[in-house]
Amino acid sequence: MSEYSNKRTRGAFIAAVSAMQGMGIIFAGLVSMIVSHLFLKANPADPFQTNHVLSVQPEADYAWRIVLLGALPAILTYYWRLKMPETGRYTAVIEGNSKQAAADMGKVLDIEIQAEQEKLAKFKSNNDYPLWSAKFFERHGLHLIGTSTTWFLLDIAFYSQNLTQKDIFPVMGLTKKPIEVNALEEMFDISRAMFVIALFGTFPGYWFTVAFIEKLGRFNIQLMGFFFMSIFMFIVGIKYEYLAQTEHKWLFAALYGLTFFFANFGPNSTTFVLPAELFPTRVRSTCHAISAASGKAGAMVSAFGIQKYTLGAEKSKIKTAMIILAVTNMLGFFFTFLVTETKGRSLEEISGEDGSKDKPETQTSSQGDHEVQEP
Repeated sequence: MSEYSNKRTRGAFIAAVSAMQGMGIIFAGLVSMIVSHLFLKANPADPFQTNHVLSVQPEADYAWRIVLLGALPAILTYYWRLKMPETGRYTAVIEGNSKQAAADMGKVLDIEIQAEQEKLAKFKSNNDYPLWSAKFFERHGLHLIGTSTTWFLLDIAFYSQNLTQKDIFPVMGLTKKPIEVNALEEMFDISRAMFVIALFGTFPGYWFTVAFIEKLGRFNIQLMGFFFMSIFMFIVGIKYEYLAQTEHKWLFAALYGLTFFFANFGPNSTTFVLPAELFPTRVRSTCHAISAASGKAGAMVSAFGIQKYTLGAEKSKIKTAMIILAVTNMLGFFFTFLVTETKGRSLEEISGEDGSKDKPETQTSSQGDHEVQEP
């Protein structure tokens, strides 16, 4: 998407790709609600506190398997990807085939594009260095550290938020205590609570990014998101006992929902966008993959570190965990300064592939007028 888009709408288009995750989260909660509700109507049972054994309906074993059938349509993406041509930039600049690039772009854009081989020479010469080279680290080393560390730190906080929901939802009054429901009721309650948080917090955050990324810029949105995630998590952590009281449950829900909103109107979107724009054509997807893999390492820290620490759902542990996550987000705020603003600049200008400067800028930059036409 980054290589097919123009510089004026590129950020919004890449952010829209990321926002499809929000659509998936909405449908995940909705499908789980429907399946668990249908199974519950057909298989009522006593709550766990009344009957430890029969509260777990044998039919519940089929419910989650049916939900997992939602993975089957994803197989179609494999076929569609096989039919998708490489981007014109890659075919022309890396493979050196401007005629094929023009033909591929013409099919995608439904226009006729003239191949101009001679104009590609300077771009090809500025793509002559591999990933593990002194030239790459001189030009983009700090950028790669910045995109990797911010994605890593974000996912520690983001996945911890999701994994601690089962403990926080009862405190907010969005679900009943586990002993008060049977297995299918618990599945329905948690799915409904996740759907509500996603609908009013997660989902709008993604589309606020799409709407404002070309106005505010990636850099500012990421700083803003990390900052407000830290603030709201600090408040939840420090005031946890106060917020856990029944009369304050709506305030708790609002603060918790705002952390999801600013995660998505913030680093959960921009950490996806920036690695797709900062690096040269030869290593763009590789650097994006390294950054994304760093994020998954953060998710592992969340699953095996924060989640293990909060087992038992003791108030003191949840409180401490929220404060730790607030500090993690603040670290993400400071590591953001290792990346640069990419708004309003062509990919070649950002990466230095156009030869206009010896080294890409490492500070936030104003919008440029230079535009490189697609090969």
